[in-house]
Amino acid sequence: MSKFDFDLFVIGAGSGGVRAARMAAAMGVRVGIAEERYLGGTCVNVGCVPKKLYVYASQYAESFSEAAGFGLTTQGTNFDWPTLRDNKTKEISRLNEIYRNLLVNSGCTLMDGRAVISGPQSVQVGDKTFSAERILVAVGGWPFVPDIPGAEHIISSNEVFDLETFPKRVIVVGGGYIAIEFAGIFAGLGCDTHLVHRGALFLKGFDQEVREFTAQEVAKKGVKLRFNTEIASIEKHSDGRLKVVFIDGQTELADQVMYATGRVPKTEGLGLETVGVALANNGAISVNEQYQTSIPSIYAVGDVIDRVQLTPVALAEGMALVRSLYGKGSPPVDYELIPTAVFSQPNIGTVGLTEEDAIKRYPQLDVYRSEFRSMKHTLSGSEERTLMKLLVDRSNDKVVGVHMVGADAGEIIQGIAVALKAGATKATFDATIGIHPTAAEEFVTMREPSRSY
Repeated sequence: MSKFDFDLFVIGAGSGGVRAARMAAAMGVRVGIAEERYLGGTCVNVGCVPKKLYVYASQYAESFSEAAGFGLTTQGTNFDWPTLRDNKTKEISRLNEIYRNLLVNSGCTLMDGRAVISGPQSVQVGDKTFSAERILVAVGGWPFVPDIPGAEHIISSNEVFDLETFPKRVIVVGGGYIAIEFAGIFAGLGCDTHLVHRGALFLKGFDQEVREFTAQEVAKKGVKLRFNTEIASIEKHSDGRLKVVFIDGQTELADQVMYATGRVPKTEGLGLETVGVALANNGAISVNEQYQTSIPSIYAVGDVIDRVQLTPVALAEGMALVRSLYGKGSPPVDYELIPTAVFSQPNIGTVGLTEEDAIKRYPQLDVYRSEFRSMKHTLSGSEERTLMKLLVDRSNDKVVGVHMVGADAGEIIQGIAVALKAGATKATFDATIGIHPTAAEEFVTMREPSRSY
């Protein structure tokens, strides 16, 4: 008999934690898992899933408008926020129950409550303490909201999905993908939307041309962009409206102010410092290549280690860890060529290097670029345009980056990511027959570089 209550105790039932717990339990490992908030973590409850549902909702009004060019007319539309909000809540509740069943049926011991590390091999949940040979921390991240006068009036991505009433006028603050996505959601649902960012342009770290093109297209959708400024203070009026004062002294009135200014690892109060787990300056847990912390019996995966904050990455890390601990070993997670999408309007899909980074790594770089108005919009009347880019290392013809801004970019880039992972060259793209008529076929019909380095 083991001297421990559990072989593995997982703190946090989000994407990485649930996947690791289920896999380990399937291998015969005695697994305990605790979650203090909601099963499925950020992605299922206040992230990817509800956000994508709201993105779908926000696209309908534009689609109804565009339908007139195809001979379909309506007598006007009415948006009912409680219907969307409550239907979303029902769906999330259904997913929560699925996660609960997956964990319990896999053999895990699930505990509803906050878990705190009380020793290198012990965890306290409520008034009970459990011993574990190994502990895995997978608690994810938490929205960062700056401490400014009136900060109590700010909402984050945690609260935005369940507002009591839908705002008529909103200010979204931030320059990352969450800010861009919610600006599009609010605008698409009929809200007067302002996007404020302290930098000169949003989406830092993305391809520069993609950033500039996206700003152009987002503005076409009615989002008012305000760069190079910050909010100094927020004051609530007696009628409930918020007076927003910017650092240059200008003011705006809004019904809601949402901050999407980044997320920080949710490590506070976990007992990590008590047992000596090393943390980075931002609170992220420091781990080695095996996801092991400075305390050999404690591991961490997902957003809490702040490597790549994406749900599929957390899943991959959880699986890699369990295989290495309890299976026949596992190759390390490959952080190269991770595809990603921004569900802005229009979408962004990207995999591989930006043009700016590719130039530094590959001095002989060819850039293939195409910009066009999609076939649909020749009748819809929309002025939305699509951008596609291929970056090719001329020395060996290898495709090192692919970027797209346009409808269904995420769906298209997923398949292309497989090709890049397999080592596709420009000749591979050229030899592939396109599917006609689609926007995606443009990726296999770009013959001459737009520019070369």
